[in-house]
Amino acid sequence: MSDHDTSAQDQILGIALVLASTVVFSLSGVLTKAIVSDTWTIACWRGLFGAVLIAAYVVWQRPKGHGSTSLRLGWRGWLLASVGSLASLAFIAAFKMTYVANVAIIYATVPFAAAFLEWALMRQKVRHPTMVAAAICVAGVVVMVGTGVGSVNLLGDFVAVLMMLGNALYMVLIRVFSKTPVVLAGAASALQLFVIGWIFTDPLDVSLHDGLLLILFGVCFAIAVILWTEGTKLITAAESGLLGSAEVPLAILMAWIFLAEIPPLASFIGGVMVLGAILWHANRDYRQAKSVLQ
Repeated sequence: MSDHDTSAQDQILGIALVLASTVVFSLSGVLTKAIVSDTWTIACWRGLFGAVLIAAYVVWQRPKGHGSTSLRLGWRGWLLASVGSLASLAFIAAFKMTYVANVAIIYATVPFAAAFLEWALMRQKVRHPTMVAAAICVAGVVVMVGTGVGSVNLLGDFVAVLMMLGNALYMVLIRVFSKTPVVLAGAASALQLFVIGWIFTDPLDVSLHDGLLLILFGVCFAIAVILWTEGTKLITAAESGLLGSAEVPLAILMAWIFLAEIPPLASFIGGVMVLGAILWHANRDYRQAKSVLQ
């Protein structure tokens, strides 16, 4: 098989993995709001189960006979982990302080921040279809925010913006530090939240209801991180962020179903615009890759 064929297969796999991670991530808002415990407790528990499961995955995937080499993070890995920790903490806090729709809408701007950072750090050219789809996403976000959804809680929205910037930087660093065991960095990030969370709160002081939800949250987080990290390594950061924007309509839908949280009608219209752009972009890439394989 030629290198071109392998690249096309990687493109398809990357798209599938990132989209799958998005479906899991879309449950984050519902789980965060359903848990009564504070932000640090949630971060601590999610960090514990996330670290254990992600680390187990890394060890299982590690090539035989490599000893501890592939388990060394180095300063690049710990930098990546720290950026991920801050982004995750802001992610949880934002959901606690504002609507799920607000966080999902602001997260939709990740592709633009990621594209800018990728151009700045790697001089990576953004493809024309990605720019077109991103522009449609901007229009969808404008439709949603224009109704005043973003003004419900300014502090929560500001934290969501920090979350967005952190995630954009994280995605770009995955590609910049291509030789770093990025999935292990995800485990280290989760472990950081567990240790720091234990200092700031008493994670054992939770109800049975919260405990079960916290375990579920940790498991979902680990699955999403593994899928997202592996997928992002196979496609550009801008594409990964764009596909991840599917979380916008999915998260709003989940919040509507499970929390009875209903944003304005314009939010649904904007969400459809965003999802439509994402599906168009993903379908276009899939057809191109499929034609190459044939």
